[in-house]
Amino acid sequence: MTEDFTPLYTVPGLEREEGGRLIAVLRRRLHGLNDLHLTLKHVHWNVVGPHFIAVHEMLDPQVDRVREMADDVAERTSALGGVPQGTPGALVAERTWEDYSIGRADAIAHLGALDRVYTGVVKDTRAAIAEVGKIDPATEDLLIEQLRDLEQFQWFVRAHLESARGALSTEGAGSEAQAAGLADG
Repeated sequence: MTEDFTPLYTVPGLEREEGGRLIAVLRRRLHGLNDLHLTLKHVHWNVVGPHFIAVHEMLDPQVDRVREMADDVAERTSALGGVPQGTPGALVAERTWEDYSIGRADAIAHLGALDRVYTGVVKDTRAAIAEVGKIDPATEDLLIEQLRDLEQFQWFVRAHLESARGALSTEGAGSEAQAAGLADG
């Protein structure tokens, strides 16, 4: 059964049902962003090896920005008349992806796995943009801005995995664990 997110009111110029569709999309994005900032912090705490400090320090600004993105999505949800669900229980119950699977590991292994995480988040954000773009340019604009930052963060990660010829060491990986193994050589 699909939950009805139709609010009692929404922003001027949108029908309540349209607001409800936007709220449903934003709920998924909020879960994705909350999961991402926790995953980034997990990597930050569990990275080791010769690239430790570079990766450790690269991740904190990403964590901060992703937290800001989650806040923006939650506030947009509220503006549309919805109720943002930022609790861990809601995230775990409603997510469609597996939990991050790498514990303490070499920096490059974590970056390989993190590339897979970013690929999923970027794809989900693009799908959300396509869905909300049919309804509301303000919500679409919010997600487009976030997509640019997410793609830049993935580029930062991939710079550690890319050869001088442009090949990714994780090419063809089907899971985070496979990507970590390929990245770590």
